[in-house]
Amino acid sequence: MSAEHMISMPRINEPAPQFIAQSTHGEIKLDSYRGKWVVLFSHPADFTPVCTTEFVGFAKAAPEFEKLHTQLIGISIDSVYSHIAWIRNIEQHFDVKITFPLIADINMAVASRYGMIHPGASATSTVRAVFVIDPQQTIRAILYYPLTTGRMVEEIKRLVQALQLNTEKGLATPEGWKPGDQCIVPPPLTQKEAEVRLKSNYEVTDWYFSKTLPD
Repeated sequence: MSAEHMISMPRINEPAPQFIAQSTHGEIKLDSYRGKWVVLFSHPADFTPVCTTEFVGFAKAAPEFEKLHTQLIGISIDSVYSHIAWIRNIEQHFDVKITFPLIADINMAVASRYGMIHPGASATSTVRAVFVIDPQQTIRAILYYPLTTGRMVEEIKRLVQALQLNTEKGLATPEGWKPGDQCIVPPPLTQKEAEVRLKSNYEVTDWYFSKTLPD
């Protein structure tokens, strides 16, 4: 792999790398989605079975992501012609409509900026990466999956919902959290706050562990 593609990996709570790229919706740029949440997800290659199941899943869930004010953007290093043919094939065989753009990243410019090329997995394909980007275009979550394991779209949607809740309410979410469940209240930072917490209206297990329902 050339030196230009050996770019450091982006990290959580850092600015999302900006890009302008060709896609199945024409030229798109990340900055155009400022003010919305973005789920940028890569797949290894068009016309592959695991990737096809994922795109069917994202297509079916697209209206739910729209309700969350979240833009889906797919990406792989295939050409736009391959993307168009694959999307038409999916829509024909699986009775779904792909409404989100799919970036044709032939020169690996976007994939390299986002650390999607892992030589140990494949020198010519993007791994299954997911980047959740907030309305200020800060990376809030990163997920990586191996080539052989399909992602669960419902979990990615849950992740977006949890991040949105944290942004709006300052609450954390426990294992297995779903919208409507109790959330974790951030622990106190001083001894005095810990004493107050024990007398609060939260569901308090101990000074550091409290739950509440979001307002």
